[in-house]
This record gives sequence, C-alpha cells and structure tokens, in this order.
Amino acid sequence: MPEDYKPTWQEMKMSCIITHPGADSDAKTGEWRYQRPILDKTLCNKCGLCWLYCPDSSMIPFENGFFEPDLMYCKGCGICAKECPKQAITMEEEKF
Repeated sequence: MPEDYKPTWQEMKMSCIITHPGADSDAKTGEWRYQRPILDKTLCNKCGLCWLYCPDSSMIPFENGFFEPDLMYCKGCGICAKECPKQAITMEEEKF
C-alpha cells in the first residue's frame, strides 16, 4: 500500500460511537467560529474524510452521499478542508 494511501470512510473499522455533537450538550460551539467550511459539490467525491477527521463530529452525512457542516457546532478549524483529497472544501471568513 502506498505511504500516502488514505482509506475511504467505508473501509475504516470503527471502535467507537460517533454521535451528533448536539446529542451531549446544548452548547452551540459554532458561535465563536471566524471561518466556515464551504463545500463545492462539483468537486466532492463523497469519500467522507471530512466527516472522519472532524474533531467536533459536525460534518453530517446526508442521503445524497454528501457531508455538510452543522454550523451550530462547527468551530471552523479547517481540518475538513485540509484533509479533503479533492479540495472540495474551502474555508470562508465568517460574516457577522
């Protein structure tokens, strides 16, 4: 296997339960975000790496196969954009 190989989210063996961030807390952690992830669906290959690497579990899978951020909980860290192999996620400055 190549050194830079990244398995798809379907290939990952999970040993934990991942829940929606709002399941355990009423804290709307997205309120201090200064950047937000923007998904370009024309570039996205629905690999799920954004969901897998999101430290806040704020990337939500939809029936159409895309993963989109729940902005109530996304802190805007940019990890999803950094891990996206297709550069389908960009970070945009939050407008207040």
